[in-house]
Amino acid sequence: MAEKKQSTFKESLRIPENPWTLRQKTKASIILTKGLSANAILAHNLPQPPTGSELLHIALGFGIQNYTCSHIGARPSSTGALAMLYDITALYPGQTHESLPRKEDWDGLPRRAIWSHRVPLNLNYSSTDGRVEPTSPGASLTEPFPADEPLRIWGVKKPIPFLGHHLFTAAGTADFVLRGGETNVLCDKLAAVDAPADADRGPQGTGAVAWLQLGAKPGSVGGVKYVYRVLTSGGASHGCGKAVGQDSTVYTAMYWFFGQRG
Repeated sequence: MAEKKQSTFKESLRIPENPWTLRQKTKASIILTKGLSANAILAHNLPQPPTGSELLHIALGFGIQNYTCSHIGARPSSTGALAMLYDITALYPGQTHESLPRKEDWDGLPRRAIWSHRVPLNLNYSSTDGRVEPTSPGASLTEPFPADEPLRIWGVKKPIPFLGHHLFTAAGTADFVLRGGETNVLCDKLAAVDAPADADRGPQGTGAVAWLQLGAKPGSVGGVKYVYRVLTSGGASHGCGKAVGQDSTVYTAMYWFFGQRG
């Protein structure tokens, strides 16, 4: 008997000929009413959410990935990320007249945002000291996030609502703060795969950061149990070949938030 193939998140992203049916549960939460299917653009596999998981939010993340270079020729060390999160759940094709019309439009949201919009953070342009790439500043240390405002992108009918912030704690833990702290997901990395070879490299040309599966840690608030980072544009380090110090690179990505029924 042939061995049953394990389902992966690769199979949870593809839109088949008949798109997913998404049923509105609340304004802040949707559930999948048909089984998760697959996405042809995914080059590698991530584990699928456990049976019984609900899709709670889909967010567009827009911000910077941070790194440090200890010496010339070193491997860049990730020091976290900062990003604004925007609620794109209602834009998934096939739901309402406000949804995006085509799969291509949906898949292209991160790329469209990063190429047409300044990074929505308060960046520190005042000093280039200790920066690997002087033209690529980091965020303000005291007030990195701007006002909680929607994002306007060409081709999307309405402004995309603000959902929350992505940051890292002082202990280096990934943190997603949604809806003013109503949901606060502290995450560990469970799995990672390289972005597809044809993923958008971003305006700085450094390459797309990996796709991730993250799992909620004890102490998290709200029903989110798993977070997937996919469809990344940009975000890879400038490298440590020429300078040492801090490095930041603009990125966008989709974040899929899953919880457990009951």
